[in-house]
Amino acid sequence: HVQLVESGGGSVQAGGSLRLSCSVSGFPYSRYCMGWSRQAPGKEREGVASIDRHGSTIYADSVKGRFTISKDNAKNTLYLQMYTLKPEDTAMYYCAAHWIPYGRSCPPLYEYTYWGQGTQVTVS
Repeated sequence: HVQLVESGGGSVQAGGSLRLSCSVSGFPYSRYCMGWSRQAPGKEREGVASIDRHGSTIYADSVKGRFTISKDNAKNTLYLQMYTLKPEDTAMYYCAAHWIPYGRSCPPLYEYTYWGQGTQVTVS
């Protein structure tokens, strides 16, 4: 069955860095849209970054230039490298996956089908 497991979260001081990982199994990972969303307490979940099967990426304006999404198809792992972290980046971060037919574009992250349990990032 489909499984997404996040790791790499933690507590860091403002200006610091973290790298989140998402290990995926149960589906042909390389053919899926993949992404990261986050949800802070009392706020709606927001899309952070996504990457399609060709490696094209999209970022939220709030993280452009600071975060980098990437994937290693051989390891079935999705990454989110986060630099220059700010207190407003504090949130639970979720990995997500979505299959699309060949030739279609990835939908918005909130429409993705499969989600992990999340990993907490706290910036102080």
